[in-house]
Amino acid sequence: MESPEKKPTRVLVVDDEPALLRALEALLRRKEYDVIAVDSPIVATQKLAQEDFDVALLDVKMPDLSGLELLTAVKHRRPEVEVIMMTGHATVETALAAVKAGAYDYLTKPFEDVELVARAVAKAAERKQLFDRNKQLETQLKEKEGTSGDGLVGTSGPMREVVRMIDAVAYSAATVLVNGESGTGKELVARSLHAKSPRRGHPFVALNCGALTETLLESELFGHVKGAFTGAQRDQRGLFDTADGGTIFLDEIGDIPPATQVRLLRVLQEGEIKRVGSAESIHVDVRVIAATHRDLPKLVKAGKFREDLFYRLNVIAIPLPPLRDRIEDVPLLAHHFLRRYAERLGKKVRTVAPEAVELLCSYRWPGNVRELENAIERALVLCRGESITPADLPPAVSGRTAPLIRELPASGEDQAWLTQSYAAAKEHALRRFEKSYVEALMRACDNNISAAARKAGMDRSNFKRVLRKYRGDLETEGGDEGAEGPQSASA
Repeated sequence: MESPEKKPTRVLVVDDEPALLRALEALLRRKEYDVIAVDSPIVATQKLAQEDFDVALLDVKMPDLSGLELLTAVKHRRPEVEVIMMTGHATVETALAAVKAGAYDYLTKPFEDVELVARAVAKAAERKQLFDRNKQLETQLKEKEGTSGDGLVGTSGPMREVVRMIDAVAYSAATVLVNGESGTGKELVARSLHAKSPRRGHPFVALNCGALTETLLESELFGHVKGAFTGAQRDQRGLFDTADGGTIFLDEIGDIPPATQVRLLRVLQEGEIKRVGSAESIHVDVRVIAATHRDLPKLVKAGKFREDLFYRLNVIAIPLPPLRDRIEDVPLLAHHFLRRYAERLGKKVRTVAPEAVELLCSYRWPGNVRELENAIERALVLCRGESITPADLPPAVSGRTAPLIRELPASGEDQAWLTQSYAAAKEHALRRFEKSYVEALMRACDNNISAAARKAGMDRSNFKRVLRKYRGDLETEGGDEGAEGPQSASA
């Protein structure tokens, strides 16, 4: 990931002791800081009015203007400057007053080791860099949201290409097929296409085709008449009918059964639907946007997906890159989710520490943007300071290891593991962990499968497959019809 050219940290040193002033200036210049040293607080205020600084090192006792008064002036004029106070007359009251006025650190003279000063300046400079990066990300987000408002976040080459494609085809009525791994934000692309199209004043409806049985899927899509099937107690409009004049987004289109494929093909060819149980055709004007993480040409070759339907859907293809192929977007996305969830959770966390950002950018993100969103939400819950640190990140991201199982006791059920092969014991342990994990997650999500899948950073259909392993042990039907909720702003 390329980074902009780094400018040297600018440090303002203010002290009325000439010998100490020269020593501090020489020390910091050796550390490759850009140093301005002055012996007058009045001159310091003039410098602050004319030039930019990252760190200010101020003596407390000075003529004309005390260090605390100068600190107040600095914070009033340049609140982003990190200030370190120095004094030979340290008191608790002075230290508290300095911190209250906004000082980053407080050093007592004479210094036991001048390297303490250098380390304090280095930490303050790092904090200032974090502030600058945070401000830069805020600006990028405001510019992005101000121009698009579609929730798509990213300035990398692959994402710029996605946005270019969206802008190019938004005004067309052509069918679009969005290809991408689970968690990359395919629904956001669909919503962006709708928002930039002439249909934006009409409904946008979305459906996960892999989450329903064939009967329920057809009923959801096309509607049904009273008595069409058991439980059909009244006529019901389908989503194509509801979306008339607007856009319908069909996620996981590769999972629809053959009979539904035939009916969908008729809609695309003729612009007509028939409600389940009815012979009457209803004309609809709907733009179809489909999405899948599966290889549709491969399904066509295997005879599992109709070739004619594939070509009808694949009029315009928009490939959505996985997060590992646009790692340069990770800091911006992390800040985006930080801002969103900090507000929701009422947390005063403002930034992600540089070492945490480095870990985020080093991780491969198999769960893509959805996994990153979950990681930031988790980190915010655990964070106790102003910045997310590596300790707040999930073990998979931070590289920390967490034991999946407790230590084997000397007796009881687990003692039987010692008589098994390593592979058998490992399988047993993993199954125990998997069962315990999904049980706890389902309880935490009030038995709502959709919410649990999001928390796990998994696609809903994949999460359901894990649940089915334990269907004899777990009650998984509750919440199966839980609302998916709005797609997170994550691409």
